[in-house]
Amino acid sequence: MDTELVKMSPKGQLVVPQNIRELEKFRPGDRFISFPIKEGILFKKVKIPDVKLEFEKLSKEMRSQFEKQKLSQKNVSEAIKWARKR
Repeated sequence: MDTELVKMSPKGQLVVPQNIRELEKFRPGDRFISFPIKEGILFKKVKIPDVKLEFEKLSKEMRSQFEKQKLSQKNVSEAIKWARKR
């Protein structure tokens, strides 16, 4: 997948590049949840009734990624506490 430079509009809008929209099957009106992370922002597509379930699933995925990077359990716990405060 090629990367593309994305520019924010004066209204704070970002355009998801067409190749990503097509690959992920994003449609107008889709909803996303945003998570601030150290390097920027993570956006995850969600269905409104499933927001809590999606958040829990994403939290598990993020924890798995932390563990793969061989971070300490303490660092993971602190990251989860931080995320839950938001």
